[in-house]
Amino acid sequence: MNVRNCRRCGKLYLYDGSPICPQCRKEEEEDFKKVKDYLYDHPGATLPEVSSATGVSPEKILRFLKEERLEIVGESNIILECERCGKAIKTGRLCEECKREVGTKFLSYLDDNKLKESMKKNEEFAKKKEGGYRYLSKEFKDDEKR
Repeated sequence: MNVRNCRRCGKLYLYDGSPICPQCRKEEEEDFKKVKDYLYDHPGATLPEVSSATGVSPEKILRFLKEERLEIVGESNIILECERCGKAIKTGRLCEECKREVGTKFLSYLDDNKLKESMKKNEEFAKKKEGGYRYLSKEFKDDEKR
């Protein structure tokens, strides 16, 4: 059983892959719905307008933008910048060019033989596990003594 403290409220909850508890997640979704509904009725509203009309903090609205749940419309964007190059963006954390470049670098890293060797060693090591414990091979122990 994996129990954690909620990052938002601090209460204990059964961890289900989310850093916040189900109650806080529900409140987050309600806030998102308020913002989404307001923007549906008032397209092009500014961040301060949306925040004061919905009661949702500007920081939370910015997080929704960075999570790509919202998008800035129009050409005037003084809120979001690419976290890599600083270019103005409408949603997310990276501009399209940086996403492509980072993705390409990641894929080239995956093709690297060292990564493949490392993955193979990890698989072999995982196979040696017995009864919830693991033992070290002779070569690993010899390396450890040095």
